[in-house]
Amino acid sequence: MYQEFFGLREDPFRVNPDPRYLYLTPSTQEALTSLAYGIRCRYGIIVMTGEVGTGKTTLLHALLDGLRQVRAATAFIFNPRLSVEGLIATLMADFGIAGGSQVKHEALGQLNRWLLDRFHAGQMAVLVIDEAQHLSPETLEEIRLLTNLETATEKLLQIVLSGQPELEEKLKYAQLRQLRQRITIRCHTTTLTPEETHGYVLKRLEIAGTGSEPIFSTEALEAIHRYSLGVPRLVNLLCQHALIHAFADQMRPVSAVHVAEVAREFELDGHGWSNSQPAYASSEGFWGWNTSREVLCDAGMNIPLGRQPDVFKEAKP
Repeated sequence: MYQEFFGLREDPFRVNPDPRYLYLTPSTQEALTSLAYGIRCRYGIIVMTGEVGTGKTTLLHALLDGLRQVRAATAFIFNPRLSVEGLIATLMADFGIAGGSQVKHEALGQLNRWLLDRFHAGQMAVLVIDEAQHLSPETLEEIRLLTNLETATEKLLQIVLSGQPELEEKLKYAQLRQLRQRITIRCHTTTLTPEETHGYVLKRLEIAGTGSEPIFSTEALEAIHRYSLGVPRLVNLLCQHALIHAFADQMRPVSAVHVAEVAREFELDGHGWSNSQPAYASSEGFWGWNTSREVLCDAGMNIPLGRQPDVFKEAKP
C-alpha cells in the first residue's frame, strides 16, 4: 500500500518491539548502559521503569538479542501473571532445562545445578521479566530468593525487572523491603523531546529505506510531537495513520493536516503542548556518546552510531 507510494521497503512504524528500530536517546542510552553494566558485573537484580509506550520492551529485545549473540542463556517472561510455581516452571522451560520437577524444592535444586554448570562454563544466565508491575508480592519475594543462588563471590542468576512506575510503588511495600535492598541498579525510560521526536521519526524512515525526498513536512513533525507528547508508541500510531491518510490523498510529503486528522480520530487532540521535557539531546539522538562510550565498552558493549546495539559482543562473564 503506502510503502510503495513513499518508496519504503517496509512499514517503519509497526508496534512490534523490533530491536533494529531502537533509537538511542539519552534516556535509552543510559538505561542500556545500566542494564549491560549490571549484568556484566553480576550485580543480581536490576529494575527498569518507564511510562506506558516509552520503549521499554524494544530496549529489552535489543538487550536479549545482544546477550544471545554471545551465547548467554536467557529467559524472557512477558506475561508475569504467574504463581510462584508457574514462574519457576516458565523460567526453567525458557532456559531449556529438561525434566523440570513439579516439586518446588527439587526444581530449585535442578536450577541451581544448571546455573553452576553455566557459571563454570563461563556463560551468563539472565532472567528478564517484562510488565513486572503485575507480579504479585509473593512472586516478587520468590524472585528475591532466586538471588540466593550464588557462589561465595558471584550471583549465578542476573534478573531484570521491567515495568511501569507502579512497579516502584509496589516495591515500597513493607513485605518487600528485603527485595528492595537487593536491587543494585535502577534505570528509567522517558518521553521524547521535540528534537528527539524528529530524529526518532527520521531514523525509522531511514531504516525502512526512505530516499532523499522528505516524507513528513517540518510542520507535520512538529504536530506529531505536539499530539504524542513524545510518547514513542503514540508517535508510531500518528505516523503510520498519517501516512495512510496522505496515501489516500495521493499527497507527499505528509502534512500537519493529516497528522491532525489522525489525532482527532484517536482522541489525542484534547491535550496541550507539554514543556516538561528535558532540553538536551541532538536531533540524531546520541547525546553524551563520548561520555558513556567507556562504560559501554567496559560492559562489553559495542554500539556503532545508527546501528542496533551489539550488546556484550566482546564480553566474557
